[in-house]
Amino acid sequence: MNPKPQPPRPPRTADRLLEWFVAPHRLETLQGDLHEEFAYQVGRVGVWRARWRYWRDVLGFIRPYVMKRKPTDPAYRPYPTPTNLTMLPNYLKVAFRNLVRHKGYSAINIGGLATGMAVAMLIGLWIYDELSFDNYYANYSRIARVIEQQTTNGTTFTSNAIAIPLRAALQNEHSSDFTHLALSSWTQEYILAFGENKFTKMGNYVESEFARMLPLKMVKGSQNGLDNPASILLSESVANALFGTADPINKIIKVNNKQYVKVTGVYEDFPYNTEFRLVTFLLSWQQYLVDQPWVKRSENNWGNNSFQLFVEIAPNTDFEHVSAKISKIKARHARDEARFNPVEILHPMSRWHLYSDWENGVLLRGRIQFVWLFGTIGVFVLLLACINFMNLSTARSEKRAKEVGIRKAVGSLRSQLVTQFFSESFLVVLLALSLSLLLVQLALPWFNEIADKKTSIPWTNPVLWGICIGLSLLTGFIAGSYPAFYLSSFQPVKVLKGTVRVRRLASIPRKALVVVQFTVSITLIIGTTIVFRQIQHAKDRPVGYDRSGLLTVLMNTPDFYGHYDAIRNELMRTGAAVNMAETSSPTTDLWATDASFSWKGKAHNQIGDFGTVAVTHDFGRTVGWQFKQGRDFSRDFSTDSLGIIVNEKAVKFMGFKNPIGEFVTWNGKTYSIVGVVKDVLMSSPFEPVKPTVFLLDYDWANLILVKLNPQLSASEALNRIEPVFRKYNPGSPFDYKFASDEYDQKFRTEERIGQLSTVFAFLAIFISCLGLFGLASFMAEQRTKEIGVRKVLGASVINLWQLLSKDFVVLVMISLLIACPLAYYFMSNWLQQYQYRSDITWWIFAAAGAGALVITVLTVSFHSVKAALMNPVKSLRNE
Repeated sequence: MNPKPQPPRPPRTADRLLEWFVAPHRLETLQGDLHEEFAYQVGRVGVWRARWRYWRDVLGFIRPYVMKRKPTDPAYRPYPTPTNLTMLPNYLKVAFRNLVRHKGYSAINIGGLATGMAVAMLIGLWIYDELSFDNYYANYSRIARVIEQQTTNGTTFTSNAIAIPLRAALQNEHSSDFTHLALSSWTQEYILAFGENKFTKMGNYVESEFARMLPLKMVKGSQNGLDNPASILLSESVANALFGTADPINKIIKVNNKQYVKVTGVYEDFPYNTEFRLVTFLLSWQQYLVDQPWVKRSENNWGNNSFQLFVEIAPNTDFEHVSAKISKIKARHARDEARFNPVEILHPMSRWHLYSDWENGVLLRGRIQFVWLFGTIGVFVLLLACINFMNLSTARSEKRAKEVGIRKAVGSLRSQLVTQFFSESFLVVLLALSLSLLLVQLALPWFNEIADKKTSIPWTNPVLWGICIGLSLLTGFIAGSYPAFYLSSFQPVKVLKGTVRVRRLASIPRKALVVVQFTVSITLIIGTTIVFRQIQHAKDRPVGYDRSGLLTVLMNTPDFYGHYDAIRNELMRTGAAVNMAETSSPTTDLWATDASFSWKGKAHNQIGDFGTVAVTHDFGRTVGWQFKQGRDFSRDFSTDSLGIIVNEKAVKFMGFKNPIGEFVTWNGKTYSIVGVVKDVLMSSPFEPVKPTVFLLDYDWANLILVKLNPQLSASEALNRIEPVFRKYNPGSPFDYKFASDEYDQKFRTEERIGQLSTVFAFLAIFISCLGLFGLASFMAEQRTKEIGVRKVLGASVINLWQLLSKDFVVLVMISLLIACPLAYYFMSNWLQQYQYRSDITWWIFAAAGAGALVITVLTVSFHSVKAALMNPVKSLRNE
């Protein structure tokens, strides 16, 4: 039996409106009449028309009550106005529906904003890592390095190297100003061996006070372990590598295959963002004096600046006060050194990383300039994303004027409309924030590799969440402010009648923001290009030798010494080496300088700081010297033991017109110049070449240089020469470095800055183009009727493409005119820090401008051509 069909019911929402407005004593009668009329209309015009007429009648009945709103009226019933809080779920629902309805705009809005936020977060993590450098140490705010400034020929040089006697002088004369003083060697590679385990690790010889000064975070043993001369403190990672799970305390290990030391402590590895991150073990300073006779001889030598001195000042003083007290201490104790006007200064640990570049005795710059640079880039990239968000939000909001009018007509308050628009804005920002956190987490491994960092997102740090939420609220407020405050002010009568028109000047703020976007983007492109030009300019600089296939092996054990000819002959017999020599400095660095050279015609006040390099007979042929005058060292001339070879810069400094045969005195010996070579670039590629002297000294040399056979691959050549080194140095691993790799390391800082700047410039352009893409789509949609009329009147696709594209091209041209002088000003100032620098040519600006224009045209053309190809019949019919 079929169930009886149920009659259609009138709209329940309309009945609920009657309950809100109509007095209870009239409600039942009125509803009965309306329901009877509804049933009649269903049979007459159908269900949907009947529903429409039911709504019309309900609104007609409640209109008097809405208009009167008098509590004294017997039919008055207060309208239950919902609060913003109770309506929030509804606002969010409407906002989500708007996002889904306009998927393209939503993707551009959320994707662009998320990209900008991700860039800002990555830069923020980088800046936080830079600013927190060395904060790992408990007393870092009172720890300093003693540095020395010397003035020669009117130029002041600043160095971290000091003489050993300075430590005793500070202890004796200023003990109340210091809590700890500790001498240290430079961080170098050493071979640590325990049984079959052998590793090359970086470490220092330090006084026992060093461990108590930081202090070390001990895992096992005591930080006083270095009080025993034959002792060593290991980092936790090195201890695990050498001993595994066994207890390392009191174990005996061998250092550089010659000295035995006892493990007296294991400390927690230094973090990556610390000055001592490469230090994986500490040896006793007393053992250093025993193992290195030259260090012992330097204990009373004020002229040998070859060491480091770290101090911790007393709690009741400050660095400036102590620096002023100790500034002339060396000049008082070492009269022979007074000619250099030595000044001692305390350089606080808190400034080592960010403020470390000195010029003529003045601390001018350091890595802090990169902190400011990337901080500025981060702010601007986030600003670009916010501009996109604001532009698209305001552009789209103009199409919601009718919605605002209807809402206000049915009783919505302005505060409710403001809350609705802000809730939509904050929803977009919240989605973008979630996506940006995901992007940062995915990009961190790649970012850390480029930036040489080991950062991570501090999920439990409340500061991170405070900054993220604060920036999100600010962004959402700025982006939602226009529709919230401007559109909500519309009068509903004018909106619904269609008399409200968006002001002609309403688009000017959007155009100005687009100009800002592309000004920033073009400036970043120009700056990045100049950075890479400077790096390439320095890389292409003549170095005065051939570094291809040049191998450096440190003579870190006594097994190497005394076997020069044997090692060289065996290497040559392998066919993998075409030459071999020894030296006291690698070709990519100067390990020793001296100012005690004198010569005929030297002025009384002329002081020259010469690079001093000891070499063997085959050095020139191994590195490929380029002679300007004279000859190379030769075994055919026994007098070459008192001969020297100088570079062009040394000849110029000494003032010799015919240097061959001239005599130079040094350390009580007189040497004859036998040759002049082209300037060999051994220090910074961005600085002038230093005057350098090369002399024969087999005892001083501690590095082996091997020129590999260019006819063999590097791997095959290394496989052939490795057995030779293992034969003469059996207790050590075969460790080597290529001169080309060491030279490339000199550009790592600039290259990292260039790579990061390139990425940020690309993202800036990407975000800007996203905004252009969205605005072009909106403009094409707005001008659909105009395009249709123009096509009917005979306009071609090219004409329409030009019409829609020219506005954006003009904006980019304005951006280019603003960006070029800005980029020139900032980058010319940046280049001033390099004495050897490239120039800024016009084509850089032309290329950046052309690239920006091409990108703009391509971005806009998609919507321009699409709109131009549209059938005008459809567009006019839709309008």
